[in-house]
Amino acid sequence: MESTKGKKMNKLIFQSLASGSSGNSYYIGTINRGLLIDAGISARTIKRRLEAIGVTLDSLWGILITHDHADHVRGVGTLAERYHIPVYTTQMVHAGMDRNYGLTPKVGAADRRFIEKMKQFDIADFNVMAFPVPHDSTDCVGYAVEYNGVRFCIATDVGEPTQVIQEQIAMADYLVIEANHDKLLLARGPYPQRLKDRIASPRGHLSNDNCANLLAKNVSSRLKHVYLCHLSKENNQPNVAYNTVREILMNNGIEVGKQLQLTVLDRTSASKVYELL
Repeated sequence: MESTKGKKMNKLIFQSLASGSSGNSYYIGTINRGLLIDAGISARTIKRRLEAIGVTLDSLWGILITHDHADHVRGVGTLAERYHIPVYTTQMVHAGMDRNYGLTPKVGAADRRFIEKMKQFDIADFNVMAFPVPHDSTDCVGYAVEYNGVRFCIATDVGEPTQVIQEQIAMADYLVIEANHDKLLLARGPYPQRLKDRIASPRGHLSNDNCANLLAKNVSSRLKHVYLCHLSKENNQPNVAYNTVREILMNNGIEVGKQLQLTVLDRTSASKVYELL
């Protein structure tokens, strides 16, 4: 009988370690080696949650950083310092992390890797490309990660849809996309008006219905699963996000549960492990 051990070890998996306005981190890889996308929770929590699925920090090939806000970089300095994991992001994001007073320790020079938007690069078995995302940070990118023909895409903290983001969605097999807030909950919520305006601006965050309309216009037949990420604690609810996106997709002839799967990622706890390949 043919052994399945090697095949199992090479399966592509995805897990959200946390996904919300208080911290974001995601793992994409195999059960042997892989990549971390963002490190906005403590290094200790990242270590514990990865080890729970059999992934050790010294097996990470790198950390991809989307932007320099604390909820995406809180633990990256400690991970780089203790485990010498290469940290990949643009020169502007690296500079922004240096200026971030909440990030201690900083990422050391030996662990920095500078990338350019819209230019592909390889990290071991992964082909990676960063693409621009509008947000009010020093710089912000999403990532398209390919492994054995499977294309995984993540776009979080999306101020507004752009042509580039639409093109990346259309090419994705699996997609992590922001559904940050419900417009009505935001309008009626406790935030000061200045913060509400910032969130709703073209350099703020993507609402549930804007996320759904973006998907409805760009979903291709190859897209298998959409994961809604970065939900606001104060201005959204998982059932509201899910139902809004599902209804708009269904109204556009896209059957959730048949044509594609839809999952809301939890803000503070790790998700189940999803096999992508």
